[in-house]
Formats: sequence, structure tokens, C-alpha cells
Amino acid sequence: MEKRTTIAFMGAGSMAEAMIAGMTKTLYQPEQIIVTNRCNTERLAYIQKTYHVRTEINKDTALKEADIVILAMKPKDAAEAISSIAHAIGEHQLIISVLAGVTTDTIVSLIGKPVAVVRAMPNTSAAIGQSATAISCGRYANDSHLATAQALFETVGIVTAVNEEDLHAVTGLSGSGPAYVYYLVEAMEKAADEIGLEREVAKDLILQTIIGAAHMLRTTDKQPAMLRKEVTSPGGTTEAGIGVLEHYHYQEAVISCIKRAAERSQELGKALLSLHR
Repeated sequence: MEKRTTIAFMGAGSMAEAMIAGMTKTLYQPEQIIVTNRCNTERLAYIQKTYHVRTEINKDTALKEADIVILAMKPKDAAEAISSIAHAIGEHQLIISVLAGVTTDTIVSLIGKPVAVVRAMPNTSAAIGQSATAISCGRYANDSHLATAQALFETVGIVTAVNEEDLHAVTGLSGSGPAYVYYLVEAMEKAADEIGLEREVAKDLILQTIIGAAHMLRTTDKQPAMLRKEVTSPGGTTEAGIGVLEHYHYQEAVISCIKRAAERSQELGKALLSLHR
């Protein structure tokens, strides 16, 4: 009987949970997944109870059994955390990092061995199998490692291979992207309340509006600007609303938001590098 892949998560935060939720609904059995974190046993107990995966306080024990190690701790904790487990990582293991801003070279340097590292940037929609994930190979990773990582992330959504230097942009765009949409929905819900709509009625209308618009974008060849113009009749309600968004420089704000998130990804990587040095 062929041995099943064992995956160890180093970190049990929101991204790790989203991936675990998606992976255990598709290709992986809960017993194939081991989760550990720095010291939060309450969080581990929640993860174990919710997803029926294995949890382990002793990181060396978790790593010993793993074929794939997923680095999912907070970026600010990465240098200390990776250095503390480097002795237990073997060159036969595939390291997958979902750490924002942290390069594969930095990870290899922290581990101190020529390990295969694939860097990935999924988003929390992985929990429902709808992540948009970009992946990139480190210097010691080959096509087989990339294929393994791609198959893993395809269990939680779509996957695109990119050059590593593009991952900062991906982080700002799709990695953080769900939060931008949620922020928009928050505003729409507040507006609905102020104009007198019941909460549940408004929620259904807002969600279907977003789902419908996204589906339209996916299924038509028309550009977003054209679709917007088709909805915007001269002198009509949509034109009035768009006029307010233009007054507040809505597009410029969104562009600046994504650029700033991408810059922050770079800053996190540089901060970790300076700590390591």
C-alpha cells in the first residue's frame, strides 16, 4: 500500500486554518495533517476539534513524520521560529511557505541546508475551495516540487506559477484581496441600514450583487469599464452613485491600497532579513 503524504503545519493562524479547512474537504484525510504552533495549546485544541487533524506540541515530533512542511507562522516570528526547527528539517522534505514577504533564499539561509522551498501566496477563501494562489520555486526546488505544491493548492482553489519577485504584487492584490471585498460589503451594509432596508434583505441583495458581477466578469469578454458603462445610464441612479465615488477618488484609493499592501510585503521581508543578519 502506497504511503500517504503527511503534511505538517508550522503555525495555526487564519491562513493555516483556511488551508486545512479546504484540504480536508477535498484530497487529504485529517490524519494526514499535523498542526503545531509556538505555544497556544487552546488554539491547537480548537483546530483538532474542528477539523479532526492531529496536533502536536513538540515541533520535532511533528516534523519527523512530515513529507511536506508548511510554514504558516506570523512573518514577524518567522526568523526565530524557522531557526528553532532547522535542526529537525531534512533535505528530503518539501518546504512550502505562505509567509508574506519572506523570500525562499531567506528561508534556505535560516534552515542552513539546501532544502527545496516553494513560496506560495493563497488567500483565506481557501477555506471554501475558492482561493487564488500564486506559487514560485526557490533555488533548490525543481519541477516535481512545483507540481506537488500546485496539486496541494489546487485542492483549495486556482493556482498560478509566477516569478518570485512578483509575489509581493500578488500579496497586495489577491492575498489581501478578500479583505478589500469584505470592507466594501461592510460599507454597503451600513448604507443599506441608513436607507431603511432590513439587515437580512440587504445581505441577500448585496451578496447576490457581488456574486452576479463576479460571474459576469468571468463569463463575458467585455472589460469591466464596458460593463460599468452599460449599467450607467446618462442622468440615472448609477451615474449619480458613481459620481460620488469619483468625487472621493474611489479608484485611486483602491489602487493606493493595493500598492501599499505590496510595499508592506517587501518591508516584512526586509525586516526579517535584517533580523537574520
